[in-house]
Amino acid sequence: MGIENFITFLFTAFIFIITPGIDTVFVLNKSIVQGKKSGIYATLGINTGILAHTLFAALGLSVLLSKSEHAFTTIKYAGFIYLIILGISKLKNSKKTVKFKESKEPKKGKNDFWSGFFTNTLNPKVALFVLAFFPQFINPTEIKNPIPFIVLGISFAVMGTLWYIALTFFASSFTQKINNNPNFNLWLNRLSGVAFILMGISIVLVKK
Repeated sequence: MGIENFITFLFTAFIFIITPGIDTVFVLNKSIVQGKKSGIYATLGINTGILAHTLFAALGLSVLLSKSEHAFTTIKYAGFIYLIILGISKLKNSKKTVKFKESKEPKKGKNDFWSGFFTNTLNPKVALFVLAFFPQFINPTEIKNPIPFIVLGISFAVMGTLWYIALTFFASSFTQKINNNPNFNLWLNRLSGVAFILMGISIVLVKK
């Protein structure tokens, strides 16, 4: 299928996946505060975002993003604004303590999914990563073929899903601490809010 050194790709991709970043903070926050169901929906949203970036790369849109200053700037500031809004929202929630109660409403799950999706999709770092990383494992004669990109993207998303689901089940075990210690939720929201704002600032400082 035009893919070279697939095992090396899997190993390198796994290292990238387990390295803490925006996605890790997002999943941990959802899992600890709202439970494993929210964490799983967020995980699915994040990795659907990976598939979206893969599709963009396969169709050549990531190339356009890397070459068009206007397109790159638009995506960059959209990601910045979205993360700043998330950060401010978390900081506002830190003013009150909330008892943990896992939501069973489908709508809530959808919200977690789309939050994860947009957090990933609006991050230009991910687009540039896919564009720079995936071609290293594609035969030069197949670089314009979308199939290798799609296969690598699906492999990356599957590994990411498995990792974040494992992280979700681990993190959700801390929900009882939130019930026993309301201040835990308060400080978690504060730390998450600051983290999202700093990540938003880091995105807006990204240069091609």
